[in-house]
Amino acid sequence: MGILGIDLGGTNVRVGLIENDSLIRVESLPITKNGSASAVVNDIINLIERFSGNEILGIGVGVPSVVDVEKGIVYDVQNIPSWKEVPLKDILEKKFNIPVYINNDANCFAIGEAYFGKGKGYKNIVGLIVGTGLGAGLVIHGKLYAGRNCGAGEFGTIPYKEKNYEYYCSGQFFSNEYNITGEELNKQAKLGDPEAINIFSVFGNNLGEAIKLIMYSVDPEIIILGGSVSKSFDLFKNQMYDSIRKFSYSNSADNLIIEVSEIDNVAILGSAALYYDEKGK
Repeated sequence: MGILGIDLGGTNVRVGLIENDSLIRVESLPITKNGSASAVVNDIINLIERFSGNEILGIGVGVPSVVDVEKGIVYDVQNIPSWKEVPLKDILEKKFNIPVYINNDANCFAIGEAYFGKGKGYKNIVGLIVGTGLGAGLVIHGKLYAGRNCGAGEFGTIPYKEKNYEYYCSGQFFSNEYNITGEELNKQAKLGDPEAINIFSVFGNNLGEAIKLIMYSVDPEIIILGGSVSKSFDLFKNQMYDSIRKFSYSNSADNLIIEVSEIDNVAILGSAALYYDEKGK
């Protein structure tokens, strides 16, 4: 018996089978970006049907958009223009007659870390995706907390300096301010380029300020970083910690644990973990 985790990503939809805490099989298809809403839904259904020989207890779906978590309605998926309002939970449950749980990708990242990654053993977790944007998922008292409108943890939209936290604490900072990708900047910094090293230092200070905001808001035990920029952690962590140490309550700063995700296929595992969050393991 297993759980299916579905990752509706930027270019592909991927479905993985999880059994005994292990991802044992993955199937994928390119997204028909300009196709109708039903065409993309049919792609998902066709992928799920490839696992028809397995006994499936439930399905979890992670999407890069806003979700009505209770009703399982997906709204305004940016990379699929036709997906304005798709009752995906209802469609899949009627088709397969098993429970389906849907949430956004940042929330899936957080609950995935709670069950499969660095968040094991902690009750209050923030999963912070530092990539092309800044997204966060919250696990409070051992349960995923998405808020009424799936908007809990949207720290990146909060004003900071001239823009907002996302602008200064994601890959947008490198591209908008310095016209360079985080990947290229990483290469230059590792070659000893002083300007690249300094840019990461400034970035680390900004991210530290964002983390202090998170500490004031939800006071987690652990923050787990994911996303493409987190791969440069060693280049910005010192300045990040310097900023965090200036938190008003020194004991809180000392107690906070910050880790970088090491899970492969965390999007699929996190989607599957939505089932565990509802049903238990």
